[in-house]
Amino acid sequence: MPSSLAPGVRRREVWAWAMFDFANSGYTTVVITAVFNAYFVAVVAGGQAWGTLAWTSAIALSYALIILSAPLLGAYADALACKKRLLLVSALGCILFTAGLALAGPDTLVVALIFIVLSNFCFGTGENLIAAFLPELARREALGRVSGWGWGFGYIGGLVSLGACLAYVTWAQAQGQGAEQFVPACMLITAALFAIACTPTFLFLRERSRPQLGAATGARAAWARLAHTLGEAGRYRDLLRFLLCTVCYQAGISAVITLAAIYADQVMGFSTQDTLLLIFAVNVTAAIGAVLFGWLQDRIGHRATLSLTLLGWIAMIGLVWAAQGPGLFWLAANLAGLCMGASQSAGRAIVGLLAPPTRLAEFFGLWGQAVKLASILGPMTYGLTSWLSGGDHRLAMLITGSYFVIGLLILASVDLERGRRAALA
Repeated sequence: MPSSLAPGVRRREVWAWAMFDFANSGYTTVVITAVFNAYFVAVVAGGQAWGTLAWTSAIALSYALIILSAPLLGAYADALACKKRLLLVSALGCILFTAGLALAGPDTLVVALIFIVLSNFCFGTGENLIAAFLPELARREALGRVSGWGWGFGYIGGLVSLGACLAYVTWAQAQGQGAEQFVPACMLITAALFAIACTPTFLFLRERSRPQLGAATGARAAWARLAHTLGEAGRYRDLLRFLLCTVCYQAGISAVITLAAIYADQVMGFSTQDTLLLIFAVNVTAAIGAVLFGWLQDRIGHRATLSLTLLGWIAMIGLVWAAQGPGLFWLAANLAGLCMGASQSAGRAIVGLLAPPTRLAEFFGLWGQAVKLASILGPMTYGLTSWLSGGDHRLAMLITGSYFVIGLLILASVDLERGRRAALA
């Protein structure tokens, strides 16, 4: 590990940084992927035909807010050297609003929508900010490896939260409780584990950047910095191409993550317990994929590694479309886990490579903007296709898979060495 870290960085600090991935992954695993999404459609929306579209629309709204705010918050964090403070605010917001989801049930559609939008906005904002610390912690030649450690920790954190919820759901069902009783409790469990697990991050992670402006002029300067970056966009053409690539392949990933439990419930006939077991196994393969492919990135290159994972995603979509029983669906889900860990890790490392060293939060904000735009396009494409086709989830999954093909084609035009030279200049 020491040879992978930047000068002055200690192992404990990298562990504390990775612990935020560990902490916030419980939210996306339990709330967005495995439990609350299916609960929203079946219970909060009462199983109505518009339930899936309402869920994807709420997720899309939260991502639209991040698209509007992420680059500006990043520029502000760089100007005032306050990435860590903003990260704390976003973490507290996600924890509190996740706990608020415990209030969601039948006839509480507005309450559920408000808390899902706010909690997911805080989650996405924190995701961008924690990523901006990566280039400060890792040497250039080890960005993939260290990014993979973080994602690997993240999937383990998702396993811990999911395992705790699975244990509770098993006990609650044995007591004769239904989803209206045990899902709210799962929201409280997820919020509590997030709060506990992210504590080391705020104890040991250092803010290495230095304020470039006073607080009084920080907001105005953030606008100016962002306008300056947009004015120089032509200098960063490889980064822009990669961000466009990110929009495409992340649209497919977001659809899979957001709709996995709904697809398992509506098409494959999985129970809540079946779905939790499936997502639990997928998190194991995702952790393996993040660490393994993080190491592979530093051996064969970031672009080659990401290309391999996109081919894997295309194969996964074909398997899901063809699956008529649980066996093939389980195979596809675990292939998705391997590819998910690998592609998320590779994307973060590539942005770390292409971002100017003095504007990390700002450029990771642009990356976050691309990811969240994708997180609108993918689920909304799926939701609209499902609605317009009268509930044909197989067709919706197949059309969503086209995003991976487009992303792979765009990635072929990205020159990482040229992009790195532009960043350093």
